[in-house]
Amino acid sequence: MQVSSLNEVKIYSLSAGRSLPEWLSDRKKRALQKKDVDVRRRIELIQDFEMPTVSTKIKVSRDGQYIMAVGTYKPRIRCFDTYQLSQKFERCLDSEVVTFEILSDDYSKIVFLQCGRFVEFHSQHGHYYRTRIPKFGRDFSYHYPSCDLYFVGASSEVYRLNLEQGRFLNSLQTDASESNVCDINPVHFLFAMGTAEGKVECWDPRTRNRVGLLDCALSSVTVDTEIDGLPSVSALKFDGALNMAVGTSTGQVLLYDLRSSNPLIVKDHHYGLPIKSIQFQRQLDLIISADSRIVKMWNKDTGKIFTSMEPEYEINDVCLYPNSGMLMTANEAPKMNIYYIPVLGPAPKWCSFLDSLTEELEENPESTVYDDYKFVTRKDLENLGLAHLIGSSLLRAYMHGFFMDIRLYHKAKMMANPFAYEEYRKEKIRQKIEETRAQRVQLKKLPKVNKELALKLIEEEGEEQHITRKRKQKNLPSLLKDDRFKIMFENPDFQVDEQSEEFRLLNPLVSKISEKRKRKLKVLEELEAQEQEEEEEPEGKASDAESSESSDDEKGWVEEVRKQRKLLRQEEKVKRQERFKEDQQTLLKPHFFEIKEGEEFRSFKDSAKKQKLMKKTLGDRLKLEEKLGTLNVSDTTVGSKQATFKLKK
Repeated sequence: MQVSSLNEVKIYSLSAGRSLPEWLSDRKKRALQKKDVDVRRRIELIQDFEMPTVSTKIKVSRDGQYIMAVGTYKPRIRCFDTYQLSQKFERCLDSEVVTFEILSDDYSKIVFLQCGRFVEFHSQHGHYYRTRIPKFGRDFSYHYPSCDLYFVGASSEVYRLNLEQGRFLNSLQTDASESNVCDINPVHFLFAMGTAEGKVECWDPRTRNRVGLLDCALSSVTVDTEIDGLPSVSALKFDGALNMAVGTSTGQVLLYDLRSSNPLIVKDHHYGLPIKSIQFQRQLDLIISADSRIVKMWNKDTGKIFTSMEPEYEINDVCLYPNSGMLMTANEAPKMNIYYIPVLGPAPKWCSFLDSLTEELEENPESTVYDDYKFVTRKDLENLGLAHLIGSSLLRAYMHGFFMDIRLYHKAKMMANPFAYEEYRKEKIRQKIEETRAQRVQLKKLPKVNKELALKLIEEEGEEQHITRKRKQKNLPSLLKDDRFKIMFENPDFQVDEQSEEFRLLNPLVSKISEKRKRKLKVLEELEAQEQEEEEEPEGKASDAESSESSDDEKGWVEEVRKQRKLLRQEEKVKRQERFKEDQQTLLKPHFFEIKEGEEFRSFKDSAKKQKLMKKTLGDRLKLEEKLGTLNVSDTTVGSKQATFKLKK
């Protein structure tokens, strides 16, 4: 996908890139996609969206589901289903198509105007009927209220064919020698036709009389325009009930209000080529006009350019997908171009993934780099002494400067500044010094909490980096830089208690492991130094030495743990003796208790009995009350039990 930008408007060309031949097998296509990066990165929005040689016209059905295009060679029409993103059908025709119109909402009714004076009707199943008009036709329009087809061409007459009656009606007699284009207003159905003399005639289909005449050839000539010959009307398009845009053969676009004979604005393409297509974009009040070289989008109120596109091949037709930012062109090439402009509107619902794709590209922009050319301004050329090359083939004008060959630029710069190599050498030396400074040992500030643990981790990290550098392995992440353990070096609650029993029993193991690691590092360094001088030991001796070392380490660790346990037992014994002495020195003082009002103090035994009684269950308390005589439980006649209590005094 190719991205271009003009006036800060992003244009995504979805058909850019190489296309694969049809005769290639699926296996070869997959193999080519794996090898070629350009083929793999291309976006094929609609499968096989192309013509064998040239595409001449392209249109979208009213329901938006089908895209139809005609082209050569051989003359044919291709219908593409947007819901399936593939071609639905292809039909070959007897002669080339000048233009066509879709009469129904889908592809079921189509009318073709062919170059051999033939008018061909197609239905859903295919060819339906074929007739002929008296003169060669150039354009036609369909009048929906009366079911009439209006044909204009190499004649002064406008032929009418009624599709309801199936016969030709009386033609309209005009003052023009020939007519090129025609259109019918979608609101009040006014019929307008553009003539070869540069005039636009407006007719009322109800009365079949001419109601207006515009001299566009005279209005297109302004102070800034330069024309060769008489401008004829080459494009015509209505917008709403009152606006109409007219394109001339000399490259001007005139916007009219039907209530005035003077144009509201005249826009010149400055190429001198006939205008081939005019489209209206109502959301942003834009007019999209195209000649064979360029597609321009400009504001219909001010005439200010919005953006433009220049395809590689000549343009034959432009189609704007309704209510979206997608634009399609028919070209003098097999491939039909598809452009997506997010500013004009969202992507159609059948390719809504384009919105997320373009958003990702805008978040991660890629700068365009020209490897073989250097962009220079006029001031740069004067500094290099190449100002005399302006206007020659060695410089190509672009925006506010020029593109020139990078080899010529380097030669001119060497001649203009012979000490450039010395500056380059000094810059390289400075970069080397900065790299060596970065490799120096830098003092790291220890945290406030767990300083000993942090220092130990820094030492172990340095040892691991030394090993991974030799073995060419990836460095593991540091514990000090990990956010998950950050609080361990900030919160005092995580301070390691070195006097605790767990730490003192585990500390001999940790210290032995670090000593073992250092011993292994020394052995590795000695082996690397003596690798070229001494021979390697047999595997049996090395394994015995390792086993003996490991057994010695285990014995030392066991002895150290025993010592720590003896010390812990002695400390516990001393603590118990100190607590016993403190208990003996303490004097017991009497405690006084207050009796509640209405109660008699008998003895401490009664309170003890009450506490014991409250701890018992309800069943035990009832049995005890029954023994004392304060409770009497008896059976009733119904089967239930009756309890009688005697209150205490």
